[in-house]
Amino acid sequence: MQSSSGSVQWTEGAVSFSDALTDNLRAGIQLHMYQLGQLGGPNIQVDWASGDYRVNDYFGIRAGKVKTAVGLFNDSQDVDAIFLWTLLPQSVYPIDDRGFFLSHLGGEVYGHVPLPHQAGSVKYDGYAGQVTLDLNGGFALLLAQAGLVFTEPPSGKAYGGDLRWINQGLTVGASGYVQTADGKALNGGEHLAPFFVSGEYAKFEKGKYFVAGEYRRIPSNPVVTIGTAIVPIPLDQRGWFGMASYQVSRKIQLGSYYSHYVNKAGDPSQPANYSKDFVLSGRYDFNRYFYGKIEEHFLHGTGLGYYASTNPQGLQPNSSILAAKIGFSF
Repeated sequence: MQSSSGSVQWTEGAVSFSDALTDNLRAGIQLHMYQLGQLGGPNIQVDWASGDYRVNDYFGIRAGKVKTAVGLFNDSQDVDAIFLWTLLPQSVYPIDDRGFFLSHLGGEVYGHVPLPHQAGSVKYDGYAGQVTLDLNGGFALLLAQAGLVFTEPPSGKAYGGDLRWINQGLTVGASGYVQTADGKALNGGEHLAPFFVSGEYAKFEKGKYFVAGEYRRIPSNPVVTIGTAIVPIPLDQRGWFGMASYQVSRKIQLGSYYSHYVNKAGDPSQPANYSKDFVLSGRYDFNRYFYGKIEEHFLHGTGLGYYASTNPQGLQPNSSILAAKIGFSF
């Protein structure tokens, strides 16, 4: 968005319906609309729509358009009301491509297994299916700026899993998945050979305190074809963050995080290949339904979130963002 003098071009909303059809079977759907600068629009998207059959605590099955269990927040990043942060760490959870990462069309098995001797429990998820690029999202805009406009969204297979250990407020886990994507445009195409995404994370919650961190690597290396030109794009993306927050009172929460991104396939000394984001955040809950957030970002590097179409004069290596949000949930 054109944000140098301020912008209100960020609006989003979601409505979800779910119901227990039997004691073991639940079905639900979530519809979502957003406008984030040039991204999104009036179109309504299906974030997820699935049936969930839970045999017992140890084993369950979901099928349909299912949320993808990756890392700490991927399958909950669509629920803004539960977070202190206006923006989750962009090195791992980019807001401009949330629709691509949030869910997949396919199936999932999951379960929760208690461990003996009060050693906590293990939660597991395994899934397989197909992911589809959001034609109104950031990846599509970047490809359009390179000269590729898709009438049908690129898509590909994805499969993987998540395993985490939970004990007395401490969660430690790891995720991994394999992904592909291919698409044809009028004057070319995009090919993403199978690549492996890995991630590790931990969080600790006790009383008013919350601490978390995560690391993720995405060595994707897409190849773009424009006319007769074949253009490889070297990408070995590494992202990590550390965050902490404190519940000052029933209505006030404060926190901070540092988010770090680098493309190891490029020159890491160039601002276009890194992003270092130091963040201060605050949240005020007016009542059980309405809340407000305010957040300051101090950014070094331009590796994430910038687009040539809204920055025709080029990019400065350092910038800042003040983001404020009013939300409600019921």
